[in-house]
Amino acid sequence: MEQDRYLTFLNDINDGKPNNFVNKDTECPFCDRKSLENIIDTEGPFIILKNKYPTIKDTCQLVIIESYECDTNMSKDSDEYMIELIRFSIKHWLEIEKSNKYKSVIFYKNHGPRSGGSLKHPHMQIVGIDNIDYKESLREDNFEGISIYESEGCSINLSTKPFNGFSEFNIIMSDTLDAIEEFSCIVKKVVTYVLNDYFVKCDSFNLFFYHMDKRIICKVFPRFVTSPLNLGYGIRQISDSAEDIADDLKKLYFTDYKK
Repeated sequence: MEQDRYLTFLNDINDGKPNNFVNKDTECPFCDRKSLENIIDTEGPFIILKNKYPTIKDTCQLVIIESYECDTNMSKDSDEYMIELIRFSIKHWLEIEKSNKYKSVIFYKNHGPRSGGSLKHPHMQIVGIDNIDYKESLREDNFEGISIYESEGCSINLSTKPFNGFSEFNIIMSDTLDAIEEFSCIVKKVVTYVLNDYFVKCDSFNLFFYHMDKRIICKVFPRFVTSPLNLGYGIRQISDSAEDIADDLKKLYFTDYKK
């Protein structure tokens, strides 16, 4: 039923949640590592722990802290660092999914003031959802589009039927994870393009990961103020420059790319 598609946001918990996009003087809780609680696992700079502010009812919320540094982003990571981060994160996401404790498990990242996040410190989130299967709202053509790069292990395209609208980049590999190194480097390339070379200035993005039909898919969303047509009417828009955007990304980052 339609009402089952809603999650309940817990305002009382959110009231105490730090937000250094709104209040720049807010101390970053992820920088104070000695005070972190409910840690599940660590590997070098990476930490996965229970979210101190679980603002969504009927879920299990976890946070992956990506780095020691607060003022950085994925585009500045080395390829080796990115590979280890994605490997660590996907491992924990799939382990929680395999536990069968939840109807579905989502894995995503917010970056920047327009991404929906509250902290600048690089982090990702894993959420086990008790009563909703995220895959029910997805269509295969949400992950199809203009081909940018393809190898034996990975492919990337620009959605022609995006889930939300405008530009969505789909990076796809097998869930055997044999191509995880190439996959990780491609995610980094697309993030770097979005933050530095996108056709308009962009300081925010989301990563959304999906496990579907024996594939792992990462969808990269450049983020801006949401269109009122989408908010008010559910009308999505696509860019008339999609071919140009795909060509630009290919020329800048994939012309001489070898895995």
